[in-house]
Amino acid sequence: MKKKNSTLKVVVNFFAQLIIGLLLVFYIHTYVLETKNLPVYDAKIVLAYIVNGLLAITIFLVLFFLRKKQRDQLGFLFMFGSFLKFTAFFILFYPSYNADNDTSRLEFMAFFIPYVYSLLIETLALIKLLNLPGKSE
Repeated sequence: MKKKNSTLKVVVNFFAQLIIGLLLVFYIHTYVLETKNLPVYDAKIVLAYIVNGLLAITIFLVLFFLRKKQRDQLGFLFMFGSFLKFTAFFILFYPSYNADNDTSRLEFMAFFIPYVYSLLIETLALIKLLNLPGKSE
C-alpha cells in the first residue's frame, strides 16, 4: 500500500509544483516587467505559460503511463518531449517573435522562463518516477 501512496505522491507533487509554481513565476515575471515599465502582456507571455504548462503535463502523463512498459526508454521519451516543446516554440511563437527579423530579449524571456521552470519540474518528477520500485505497482 505504501507503494501506491508513493506513486500518488509523485503525481500530486508534480501537478502542485507545476501549476502553483507557474502561477507564482508568472506573477513575479509580470511584476518585474511592470516595475521596469516594460510591456507586461506583449510577446504572447500568457500563451507561453499556458503552452509550457500543458506540454509539461502531457509529457509527464505520457512518461507516467509508460513508466512500466518503457522504463529503459523514459530518458529518450523525455528528450522527445523537449523536442516537442521546441517544435511548439517554432510553430506558435517564432513567427511572431521574428516578424521584424529580431527576437527581442522580452520575447525570448516570455517563452524561456516558463520553459525552464517546466523543464525543471518535469526533470525532478521523472527522477522520482524512476526511483520508485518498478515491479509491483
